[in-house]
Amino acid sequence: MKEIGHWINGKLVPGKSGRFAEVYNPATGEVQAHVALANQDELAYAIAEAEKAQLVWGATNPQRRARVMMAFGALINANMDKLAELVSVEHGKTLPDARGDVQRGLEVIEVCMGLPSQLKGEYTDSAGPGIDLYSMRQPLGVVAGITPFNFPAMIPLWKMGPALSAGNAMILKPSERCPSTSIMLAQLAQEAGLPDGVLQVVNGDKEVVDGILDNPTIQAVGFVGSTPIAQYIYGRAATNGKRAQCFGGAKNHMLIMPDADLDKAADALIGAGYGAAGERCMAISVAVPVGQKTADALIEKLVPRIEKLKVGPYTAGNDVDFGPVITKASQQRILGLIDSGIQQGAKLVVDGRNLKIQGYENGFFVGATLFDNVTPDMEIYKQEIFGPVLSTVRADSYEEALKLVIDNEYGNGTAIFTADGDTARDFASRVNVGMVGINFPIPVPLSYYTFGGWKKSAFGDLNQYGPDAFRFYTKTKTVTARWFSGIKDGAALNFKALD
Repeated sequence: MKEIGHWINGKLVPGKSGRFAEVYNPATGEVQAHVALANQDELAYAIAEAEKAQLVWGATNPQRRARVMMAFGALINANMDKLAELVSVEHGKTLPDARGDVQRGLEVIEVCMGLPSQLKGEYTDSAGPGIDLYSMRQPLGVVAGITPFNFPAMIPLWKMGPALSAGNAMILKPSERCPSTSIMLAQLAQEAGLPDGVLQVVNGDKEVVDGILDNPTIQAVGFVGSTPIAQYIYGRAATNGKRAQCFGGAKNHMLIMPDADLDKAADALIGAGYGAAGERCMAISVAVPVGQKTADALIEKLVPRIEKLKVGPYTAGNDVDFGPVITKASQQRILGLIDSGIQQGAKLVVDGRNLKIQGYENGFFVGATLFDNVTPDMEIYKQEIFGPVLSTVRADSYEEALKLVIDNEYGNGTAIFTADGDTARDFASRVNVGMVGINFPIPVPLSYYTFGGWKKSAFGDLNQYGPDAFRFYTKTKTVTARWFSGIKDGAALNFKALD
């Protein structure tokens, strides 16, 4: 059985703790590898070595660090198919979806190639008699990234790109369910010229997470995962004096107005609701048609589209629309929530519970599922299902539909489909959600903007990638300088103005 260790000081090292987690092939349900779970000693060693390496890397000028990012990006692009295969093997998503996973991470690395412009400070000459003021952005030191299973390439790249290019060293703890992609990315970063020890990949579970949160050398922590864990990490990191950006769960709504193009809206819901088996924090899981006629027509258009969806292993290539969910436990949880929806009175329009695929009977598959007449008190509405389940909540008016989004505890993404510019503008202005789509179902910003939700979807003041990332991974130092050139002042015992 294959054993996956850690990436420490520029090489693969076996685990020493004697503890392992199982890495499954979600399509077959079989264990395909064991990943080492580090102990506190292994983590402490990786952090100490990263601290040494960061001193040299942080002193490297930004242009040279940007060149490493350029080479790194080129290597990611050259190895796109290999990375996508790793993602698919451990996660189960289709190869086209896996390539998209890698591509969206690569786009952040491309922004990091322009690093010098992101790190420029400010300068004011003659702020007072012979006095100049200037600021500089400097790396924090050693930082950490704790990343989820659902995007094994994209989110590690979102974390490591800005952190490393800004001059920090990083301890990356990927999901133990999908560890191999992060190790390959670390190998490519080394090939691109990243010094050994600047990026350490330490596999582990809660023991490693708590070790990261409590280690005084770690200055900042970036996390993506569920809301309860995001709250836990944010709270413990803040208690220990660390910066933290922690992104949690979501319950993303899409409003469909009576004037919307229903064919386009239905197509959008198919991709946004069922792509990647619904295992996306930006998936649309709630459709909100406004008006009974709109709802009836939308359901009529959705059903044949859903019934045409093909589910299967990634090895089936383009014949598959989405694959399995990540684990047996996830599969059982999703099926249990579908059962609860039926018990609580929702109308099951398309049932994906009894999907069986020949040759893959033990895989963690759930078929595309559609509910109608869902109400906000039902568990399928309140919980983030993280599976291929779309709930339809009918609204009688735009205001009623908007209130659903505003009142929801999550605020990651939302969308509206309409032909009316005033309605779209009002929605974008009033909705209390971090990312908004107008006739666009999954409004993930391009990499030179910034990604982040509101409410219980995010904890921390700064978002992922874009300008916020460089602010998060650097600290500002402001210098007040005076060069004496014939200016005579007596000693000042009071806090006087510069002028």
